[in-house]
Order: sequence, then C-alpha cells, then structure tokens
Amino acid sequence: MIRIVGSKLYSLLFFILASCLVFAYNTINFASTNNPAAIKPQAFRPVDLNRPFRQVSYSNDVKPILDSRCVACHSCYDSPCQLKLSSFEGIDRGASKKTVYDHERLIAQEPSRLYIDETTTAGWRLKGFFPVLNEQFSSPEDNLNNSLIARLIQLKRYNPLPSNGKLPKSIELELERSLQCPTLDEFEDYQHDHPLWGMPYGLPPLTQDQEDTLLSWLRDGAKADIHPSLSPAATAEIEKWEQFLNAPSLKQQLVARYIYEHLYIGDLHFKDHPANEFYKLVRSKTPSGQAVEELKSIRPFDAPGIERFYYRLRPVTSTIVDKNHFVYELSDSKMQRLQELFLKPEYTVTQLPGYDPQSAANPFNTFSQLPAISRYQFLLDDAQYFFSGFIKGPVCRGQAAVNVIRDQFWVAFIKPQNDFMQESTEFLAENNHYLRMPASEGEKIGLISWLDVNRLQQQYVDKKETFIHKALLRHHDVDFNLIWDGDGHNDNALLTVFRHFDNATVVKGLVGKTPLTAWVVDYPLFERIHYLLVAGFNVYGTAGHQVTTRLYMDSLRMEAENNFLRFIPAQHRKAMRDSWYQGVDAKLFGFFDKPLYGIDKETAISYQTSDYKKEFFERVQQRLGLAGGEPDLINRCPKESCMRANSSPDQQQADAMMRQLAGLKGYQIEALPEVSFLRIKTADPDKDLVYTLIRNQKLSNVSFIFAESLRREPEQDTLTVVPGFLGSYPNMFLSVPIRQLPEFIEHLKHTRTEAEKEFFYNRYGIRRNNPEIWLYYDWFNQKYLKEQPGAAGLFDMNRYENL
Repeated sequence: MIRIVGSKLYSLLFFILASCLVFAYNTINFASTNNPAAIKPQAFRPVDLNRPFRQVSYSNDVKPILDSRCVACHSCYDSPCQLKLSSFEGIDRGASKKTVYDHERLIAQEPSRLYIDETTTAGWRLKGFFPVLNEQFSSPEDNLNNSLIARLIQLKRYNPLPSNGKLPKSIELELERSLQCPTLDEFEDYQHDHPLWGMPYGLPPLTQDQEDTLLSWLRDGAKADIHPSLSPAATAEIEKWEQFLNAPSLKQQLVARYIYEHLYIGDLHFKDHPANEFYKLVRSKTPSGQAVEELKSIRPFDAPGIERFYYRLRPVTSTIVDKNHFVYELSDSKMQRLQELFLKPEYTVTQLPGYDPQSAANPFNTFSQLPAISRYQFLLDDAQYFFSGFIKGPVCRGQAAVNVIRDQFWVAFIKPQNDFMQESTEFLAENNHYLRMPASEGEKIGLISWLDVNRLQQQYVDKKETFIHKALLRHHDVDFNLIWDGDGHNDNALLTVFRHFDNATVVKGLVGKTPLTAWVVDYPLFERIHYLLVAGFNVYGTAGHQVTTRLYMDSLRMEAENNFLRFIPAQHRKAMRDSWYQGVDAKLFGFFDKPLYGIDKETAISYQTSDYKKEFFERVQQRLGLAGGEPDLINRCPKESCMRANSSPDQQQADAMMRQLAGLKGYQIEALPEVSFLRIKTADPDKDLVYTLIRNQKLSNVSFIFAESLRREPEQDTLTVVPGFLGSYPNMFLSVPIRQLPEFIEHLKHTRTEAEKEFFYNRYGIRRNNPEIWLYYDWFNQKYLKEQPGAAGLFDMNRYENL
C-alpha cells in the first residue's frame, strides 16, 4: 500500500512540477524573444539584376553548397521550422511554424513526414507549410525578391556577426528556443527585430561565390535536375528481397512482419554496392515493379487500412546525416541467416495476428508463434544497430528524453540457451498481458493508464524472477557462461552507450574507463526497449505519451541494472545499487523500496579483487576475444606503454598525450563541453589526427526528468578520449599543433574562470563566428567519410556552443 501511494504521489508531483516549469519557461522565452536587438538593421535590398549571374545546376552546383552549409542544421525532425534542405522535395515543401518536438501539447499533432504524409506542393500548403521559394509571378526579379532563402542569405551578408569573441546574446542557441519562422509577409518585421538572424544562423556567411551560385539558381526559377535511377544490380537485389519479404505462406508473412517492425527505422544497404546507396523498408499500396506508395501509418504496427499491402524497399534520396543514420546490411548471407532463424525451425503459424492497438503494441502477443530464441538471436546479431534505433531514433532528442540514462555505461547480453529459450517462448506467451507497452493506449494514455502499465511491469518482474529460478538458474550457475559470447566472432557482444546531455551515441566494445553503472540485457528486455522507444513511440504524440515513455524507461533501465547485479557477490549488491541512486529526492519518491531481485542466488564467479564491476568486464572481454572488441588503450591502458597496432610515430606521440588527457577529471575538465572534436595538426595536413573528447557528467541519480542541475556532482566528472569520431553533434572544434599538446593539456587543467576560458578558446577553439569554422566543418566531415564510408553522415551544428 505504501509503495502504491508513493508511486501515485511521485507521478502527481511530477505532473504538477512539469506544468509549473512549462509555464515559467514560456514566460521567460516570450520575454526574451520579444526584445529587439539593439542593432539598427540594414533595409532589405533587392538583388541587383545587373550583377553577373550564370547558369548553374542544382545537382552539380547548388546541392553541394546546401549539403555543406545548410544541412548542418536543416535536416531530420529537429530541423528549425521543419525546413529540410537535405533534398529538393524538402526545399519545395517549405517551412512551418509548428515544431515536431513539443513536450507541451495535449493533443497529438498531425504528422508531416516528407515523402509519406504528403507528396505535392499544394498538399503541403494545405497542411500549413509556407514557401521558401518564389511561388508568385515568375520573373528573375520576383524569383529573388519573393524567395525567403534569398532574403535570409542577404540578411546575413548585410548584417554580419562580429568576427571574434562570443556571439552576442541576441543570437539564441538553446535547443528549446522559440523559433520565429517568418513568412514572406512577416520578413520585414523579422529583419527589424532580429538583424543578426540571417542564414547560416549564428555562423559565418557563405562565400561570395557560394552566394552567387545560390542566387543564380533562385533567379532562374530554382529548378531541379535530379533524375535518380537504379542500377541493374540494385534493381535485382531489390526484387530478390521484396520477393522474400512478400512470400505468401502464413509463416513467411508473420516473419516478414517481425522483420519490418524492427528494420523500418534504419538505413538498409546492399553489401558490396556503392557506399552512398541506402534504402528504407516500407509498407506500400503497390507491389514490386510499380512506384512505391507508402502507407501513412504512424507506427509500424498500426492497421494498414487496406486489405493487401506490400513490403518494399524505397531508395533514400535525402542527404545522409549522422544523427539519424545507422545501417543494416543486406546480403545473400544475411538472407540465409534469416531463413535459418525463422523459416527452417519446425513450428506452425495457424493464424496471423491482427492490428488492434492493444494487441499489436505488444510484440509478445503479436509474435508469440515465432520461437523466442529466433527473435532474440536476430536482435543479438546486430545489437548495435538496434541500440542505435533507441539512440538515433526520434525519441532521443532533448535533455529530458535522454537523462533517463547515465552519461556512460557498458552493455552485455544474456546468452541464448536452447532449453531455456524454448520454455521462455511459452512463458512470454502465457504472461504477455503483464508486458503491455504504453503504446497500447495510443495517445490517450494518462496518469491512471501509466500507473496500470507500471503495476503490470512490477508484476511481470516478480513472475520473471520465479521463472528464471525455475527454468534457468536451477540448471545454470550465475557465471560467465550466462553472458553471450558473440558466437565467437560477432563484435556486437559488448556495447558502450554515451549520453551527451541532450543526445546519445552507442559504439561497439568497452570504451572509456569503468563506468558507474552497467546493463545486462535479456530477450524480453531488449524487445520491450525497442517497442517502447522505437516502434511504439510517436514523435508527434501528446505530452502524456512522451512522459509515459520516459517513466517506463526508468523501470527498464533498473531491470537491466538488476540483471548485472546478479553477477556481483550477493552481499555487495545493495551497496552498489545504492551508489547509483543517491540523493534525498530519490528516497523521497520511494525508488529504493523496489525489491532487489536475485539477491538469494549467489554468483558462482570467484573474484580476485574487490573492484567487482571492473574485474567482471575485464574477464568478459578477455573471454570473448575478437568478439569483445578492440581494447581501449587510451582510457584503460593496462601497462605503462600501450601502442595501437600499425600506428605512425605521430599517432604514437599523440596517443601518449591523449592518455594523459584522459586522466583528467572533475574541475580539471570544466572548460570542455559534452563533445569536442580535436584536430591535431602534423607536418602533413593530409595526415592530421582526430580525437573525440567526451565529458561524462556525474549525477547522483537519473530517476527524474527535471532539476538535473540539482543532482550534478561536477567534481566527479570524467573524460573519455576516443581516436576518431564519436557523436553526431559536436559542441566545439579544437585545433592544436602536435608539439603544443603538453601546453594544451596544462592550460585545460587550470582553466576555471571566465577570463581563463576566454583565453583557452581564443587559443585552441574554433568559435561559431570564426571565419575558418566552415573549413574545419568540411575537413571533419571529409575525414569521417574517408575513415568510415557507409557509416558516416554529415555532422549536425545545432548544438555547437557559444563558448
């Protein structure tokens, strides 16, 4: 009874607190955005039509400029004003005053997905999108003066930013800032109130040549000359996979539905095909050989609305950006693997499941006829891909969304056991009611619904504990044999997740120092996270849906942490968990009265040290061999001299200094933001080195959405240094000649005051208004593409800080 009341009290207080903060936030934002900058704006000047214009091609001349300068901010769901400049269709659609990410709305918003929810210019206008190109009288003069793109570019030209120091306060960079999104009729007021808000926003202007190219294109009517066509090899692969996914038997149809509901969000790539060719798996009204007509459903398990639909592969034509790009590779061996997992096993599908929300949102109901071991192995084979769906999908945007996880943690997986998984299939089918997901309520979910879902989750965990002891632990010790070994070769066996305040990254292997927390993931947990954060999440949904998703993830995170604690000596489990949930606020809301499962079953691991977490993962990684990933020789050098294989003298010198840098912590790294890209300059610019510096912020607990600053423990912050690139949203570019690395580290250690930070960033940082920032942006993108073709996408500058 006490626990139920505490849970209700927590939820009620949370909603009250959320409402108060939203009101205060809006009041402050309204005041700040209605104070005109104390700068006299230059009047809009019509373009001089006597200036030299030239014939330009959209695909050859214009798109490269948009990709390298505009897509840096204008892509994906968080594109300002929903203006997506990553494709001509996005430019033609225009902009909107509605935001996709809105944590305040009480009614679900009509979706506005490019290529899906509307495909015509007239249709987008009916949905509230306004043009950024001229749609009035067509003449060279009108094409320029009635184009918002032209006006915003010229506003920046006539009102440039100061070329040094911090940007003025009138340049708002907060992720949740109030966007103006002016129409053509509103532009005169916009330029008067915000003269420094020309494009590129908060960054240096385009070069004169780039500007002339864009204006020449706009002047001539902004025509597109892209006519994409598929190669014969691509056409053949598409036909083969669409035939596989649309096979007629009940068994094949159920398998195809399972595959679709897990792969629809990522970018699919055919092995050995060009690295820049990707596809989306969609449901279409039309069969293979005809133009794709994608269904407009929000979630992949929504009712199709037609009697027959087809799984199709739609080519990705937008520019690839890193923040939502993660790749699933298709090949003959992959198809063979899917057949081995799902089609060869002896089982019978007697009836296909329906699409009613209560049932379809629960994968343990929908796919109860598929063997659990097949489903689990499918997820394990490409674990990083599926975790990337949690991380790079639309759910993970904003501080309140991702502060459900720690800034760094390691992930291992329970090994599929044939005998146990057969019993598990029956257990999950019998108890699927307790595994009901928040999405089963659609957009109607509220406080009472969430309490019901949360109660079912607790009942499931109780039943799971009984089942594990009966079906698994009765026959198996709690030791390293329970951890998936990657089948001896699969490097998805261990993962590291980094949270960067309002976004996150997942990588293979154990990266960084031993983290505070760790997860061990089993099949039901893996599946529920996917259906909570990916398949069941509606980015256009209500505040209730978004809050419920966040709160339910608290329970799943604690379940994963509890799985890890099973491998720790029983007498030390509670103390270790208590260290993860410190603070009066956590105790106040009753988080500690949730039972610590598995405490009566002692681990069979014989530890040699008292640092159980560190020893556990070191021994797991050693046992896994190649499947455990490369050792981290920067952050966890096991001896005095660590050297990466085949490294150059410059790399060896830089690595040695980076180990020193990785040893800094607390206030020694106070000057660094969450993610910095460090370019180390050598004698040969083509061989300059790149390291990512990740500041891991320490929190006393991660149990609450708000008041994160009250739980900060900056003296315990740590630094992870990674060779190459990690993260999609750099907060700062740093540049240091290799000979000055000792000086750079020494300066960083002692940078505390504002004056010291000013000196540090003037010397080593590339600030937003630095005229060279675009050269660095291009260099980092090109370096990334060269080092990781296929996996790389353009970096996003929306979170680049004004330091």
